[in-house]
Amino acid sequence: MSWQPHITVATLVQDGERFLFVEEHKAGRDVLNQPAGHLEAGETLRQAALRETLEETAWSVALTGVSGIYLYTAPSNGVTYQRVCFSAHPLRHDPHRALDDGILRAVWLTRDQLAAAANRWRSELVLRCLDDYLERGAYPLDVVCD
Repeated sequence: MSWQPHITVATLVQDGERFLFVEEHKAGRDVLNQPAGHLEAGETLRQAALRETLEETAWSVALTGVSGIYLYTAPSNGVTYQRVCFSAHPLRHDPHRALDDGILRAVWLTRDQLAAAANRWRSELVLRCLDDYLERGAYPLDVVCD
């Protein structure tokens, strides 16, 4: 039996009390997620986080830490994902940049606004990653050996 986890990255971009999320169309519904995606061949985890954040939100960010590493098996398809979640702060927004296919918009939400929209989370990791970050902060970036 062959089993292989899918490696993904996500970025918690903080601006004061607000965090950057994407609203995307997935499996027939509009859901909320951190800017996130799959690691591509030849790139580091940090590069993937910066790329995915830019492609999905049109925001350039500076990574500030690693907030957690998670294993999640999607109940919809049984696929296991390993998510490396980074923290970041915003640098620049390019309002003319086209967003990735399936991304409807980038949106800034507080923790309470996200919690109130539980029926729209892409997965339980959306709030869990944020709450873990708010509870314990982030580890230094150098814990990731690229």
